[in-house]
Amino acid sequence: MSVRLQPGDPAPAFTLPDADGRPVSLADHAGRKVIVYFYPAALTPGCTKQACDFTDNLELLAGAGYDVIGVSPDKPEKLARFREREDLKVTLVSDPDKAVLTAYGAFGEKKLYGKTVTGVIRSTVIVDGDGKVERALYNVKATGHVAKLIKDLAVSGSEG
Repeated sequence: MSVRLQPGDPAPAFTLPDADGRPVSLADHAGRKVIVYFYPAALTPGCTKQACDFTDNLELLAGAGYDVIGVSPDKPEKLARFREREDLKVTLVSDPDKAVLTAYGAFGEKKLYGKTVTGVIRSTVIVDGDGKVERALYNVKATGHVAKLIKDLAVSGSEG
């Protein structure tokens, strides 16, 4: 069973390739809060809904000082197709060896249709500007998660 992060833990550092193969590091975002979300697979219904929800709320989150990084085991080429097909604006990075997923507690045993399987645990970790875990949410739902996150983080924008 992977170890789950707790508030106050140092967020594991990472550098992973984005959809264009460029390296993205958590350290690049020092001084800003980062929502790092982990999802099982690009181009699947739930993961598409979640990525679109983050994209739809990206300006609101950025305005509140949050950057968003989505992590999956998909290769960069698949992430690029996902981004193009869904017009995604969130940064998507590739973790094919699952080292970062494991370090964040987002890979391990989970229940799927009543069976115990090993795989990606849909998770969201909020990292503060100092690189510490502010919140760690595991087994989140794909649908409605972003709206709940915005409410829980008390992020508000001007509704127009």
